[in-house]
Amino acid sequence: MNAVEVRTYDIVLFGATGFTGGLTAEYLARNAPRELRWAIAGRSQAKLARVKQQLIAIDAHCAGVGVIEAQLDDAASLQRMAAVTRVLLSTVGPFVDYGEPVVSACIASGTDYLDSTGEPAFLELLWARHARAASERGVRLVPSCGFDAIPADLGALYTVRQLPRDRPIQLAGYMRVQAQFSGGTERSALKTWIPRQRLLVPEPMPRAGRRVQLTQDKGGYSHAVGAWTGPLETVDGPIVQRSAAVLEDFGPDFRYSHNVAHASLFHMLAAAVVFGIVRFLMGLPPLRAFLLKSVKASGTGPSAEQRAKSWFKLHFIAHVGDVELHTEVAGGDPGYTETSKMLAHAAMCLALDRDALPVAAGVLTPAQAMGDRLLARLQGAGLQFRVLTQR
Repeated sequence: MNAVEVRTYDIVLFGATGFTGGLTAEYLARNAPRELRWAIAGRSQAKLARVKQQLIAIDAHCAGVGVIEAQLDDAASLQRMAAVTRVLLSTVGPFVDYGEPVVSACIASGTDYLDSTGEPAFLELLWARHARAASERGVRLVPSCGFDAIPADLGALYTVRQLPRDRPIQLAGYMRVQAQFSGGTERSALKTWIPRQRLLVPEPMPRAGRRVQLTQDKGGYSHAVGAWTGPLETVDGPIVQRSAAVLEDFGPDFRYSHNVAHASLFHMLAAAVVFGIVRFLMGLPPLRAFLLKSVKASGTGPSAEQRAKSWFKLHFIAHVGDVELHTEVAGGDPGYTETSKMLAHAAMCLALDRDALPVAAGVLTPAQAMGDRLLARLQGAGLQFRVLTQR
């Protein structure tokens, strides 16, 4: 986007009538600076009007929040929405079904884009089809700015910042979660297991003389984190790998594995059985349709009381020679309370801190696009990044 170009809004939140989008709008209403010019967008003018009234009830200043009607099957409406803002934040998923038209509108308009996706297929689509066009237009496309994958991406960056930059680093992440999820999240998760033809995605290429590798632990009992662990095949690992490929902070030889930490051996075995069955059923079209219909309705999710009891902890164990460093990223309800916080601050970072951000364009990771600036924002908002032990 041209530096002298004036847009009506700093941020447009597309999907504000959904569950995650609604919570993100509420977070902005409570925490955005008064000078932020922002709008809510979606397909239903009536629903948007109700959301705006809820925002005004939180803060009367939200009477100035804009309202934009945009339809996914109406490219012109998406183009108009993208053209009036500096940053477009989308929570409309499953992104593999609905994300690409929004991304295309942002690239055409020279508008920065971020979202809440955790879908590997959508990331592949962005890297394979849109990275070059976004780079040529000077547009930042920053997917996975919620629980997927900011704790892993910025947590890995925070961890390696505590270590020497001139030595090989071996890093492992271990995720613990207690939470419930919305219908939209469940539907997106199920769609990640639909068999598909993989797109040709360019591998992240570190500078000559550096090596970056995504590895997979065998699993078992980890004394370091006091839990049974196994590989966690989410978008987090590939995103950390891409950040490490472009950021010198990760050292000359960096290896990362992403894992889940289970409460017990029984929980680990039960999870393996359940996920194995679901993955198998999603490969059968008739049963796939049944499973997708059986999840909670989109727009519904855990209550405020349920979210208040939810939490996550992501432990990192780093080895550099004989030194072992143990760090932690922790917060409350991961899928919604913390995700809405992460999305809002990422959007504000792109919109308000642009001159302080790295000069980059294309499909970027959160650490690559916003790094220290976003880390500082999230720490200020209560997300914990801390060193536990070093020996």
